[in-house]
Amino acid sequence: MAAKEGEMMKLYMKEKGFSWTDKVTIGNGREKVRYTVEGEFFSFGKKMHGYDAGGAEVAFLQEKLLSWMPRYTAQIRGEEAFEIAQKFTVLTQKFDLEGLPWHVEGDFWGHDYTLSDDLREVMRIKKHWFTWGDSYELEIANPEEELVCVCVVLAIDAAMSEVVHTSGGAT
Repeated sequence: MAAKEGEMMKLYMKEKGFSWTDKVTIGNGREKVRYTVEGEFFSFGKKMHGYDAGGAEVAFLQEKLLSWMPRYTAQIRGEEAFEIAQKFTVLTQKFDLEGLPWHVEGDFWGHDYTLSDDLREVMRIKKHWFTWGDSYELEIANPEEELVCVCVVLAIDAAMSEVVHTSGGAT
């Protein structure tokens, strides 16, 4: 699915409500599923496996245990891709990306943030409210970076849900 010059490609990420494990589908909005993600039920730390439309595993995210703040590593097609760590801050949320030339900023509680480098916006993320299960719209500038972008969103969502569960707050 290619976007026109200057346009951002859109993907939609939908989390299944009321599931024992994390189950997420990512598609193009026309009901065509591009990726599915499933979490492991019994594991130390959160682990998520990403599959392409043909069922081949293309991504693996794993929470690093014994970290002060939530920290996740991502493998894409069997290779270490990046690590993302939530920074300790008061009242706001911030994340550090290691292994990618990008930075992420915005309203993480409201699920409205951007991923960019020094020259361009790589991706915009917006949450769709009042849906069954969490639902997000991802606008991605370069289709070749879509899987990396999806993994960044999944890691941030997992870290934010961890903060909610440990603090008793709500998103």
